[in-house]
Amino acid sequence: MTPELLLPILILLLAAVLDRLLGDPQWLPHPVVGFGKLIALGEHCLNKGSHRRLKGGILAISLTLLTFLLSYGLLRLVPIAIGIPLQVILIFFCLAGTTLIREVREVFRAVDQSVELGRTQVARIVGRDTSELSAQEIRTAALETLAENLSDGVVAPLFWLAMLGVPGMLTYKMVNTLDSMIGYRTERYRRFGTVAARIDDVANWLPARLTAWLMTICAGRPGLWSFIRRYGRAHASPNSGYPESALAGILDCRFGGPHHYFGELISKPYIGQHDKMLRLSDMLLAVSINRRVEAAMLLLVALRYVVF
Repeated sequence: MTPELLLPILILLLAAVLDRLLGDPQWLPHPVVGFGKLIALGEHCLNKGSHRRLKGGILAISLTLLTFLLSYGLLRLVPIAIGIPLQVILIFFCLAGTTLIREVREVFRAVDQSVELGRTQVARIVGRDTSELSAQEIRTAALETLAENLSDGVVAPLFWLAMLGVPGMLTYKMVNTLDSMIGYRTERYRRFGTVAARIDDVANWLPARLTAWLMTICAGRPGLWSFIRRYGRAHASPNSGYPESALAGILDCRFGGPHHYFGELISKPYIGQHDKMLRLSDMLLAVSINRRVEAAMLLLVALRYVVF
């Protein structure tokens, strides 16, 4: 293998090792925090008065294009001695597999101690109101988020890395952050976040389905695809229902249902029919599936570098 082929694979593996060892350490400045501050500033200035859909669209498109152009220009301008470690760090920042796995483990540990501790812990990783969740609903929320994050935080960033390099990966994180902040169907964001939500839908369309397919393969359950198509299509989101359906099928449980977001009740269809009590063994299996899918996706990206 030539050095030109080996270098991007080594960069990818180093970034994956850093994510496995460190996760998202709070002491390290994270570009997604900067993305969030830019989005919050734009939302504060523009989400008022008339033409909110137009103003939200201008914000979403501008930040998306700006992220790609600036990161592309930066990586082209810096010398290779700086560019290589910079790419490792940026890919590491864009991967979010390890941190959420740790958080989900903490949720299950906390809810086993008390429901109140579980509510506090799960509030760190979900956008819904957690103040009245039962122990079962806490565990369900954590596993739903784990499945969705496997697509948003691992497979999709790696997919866009393979397609458009590090600038594409960073741009995807901006798109995903926009959707997570303003892409809700609440009164405040329904018009302002429309374009951000649609861009995120497009960016995640293939990765979400790839995630679900990889989950079934890694779990040895390829026959679940009809279940995934049935419930994935019924989900309010055109994408997140696919990895959630895959995990619900693997665990033989039920996800979804109505939840409160920012004081409003948002109805979501149920995924699956077996409303079984979720246990530690279910979480451990879900984490194992996540790890296997991440390894498979890293292998696919490495193969893309070799073949193309």
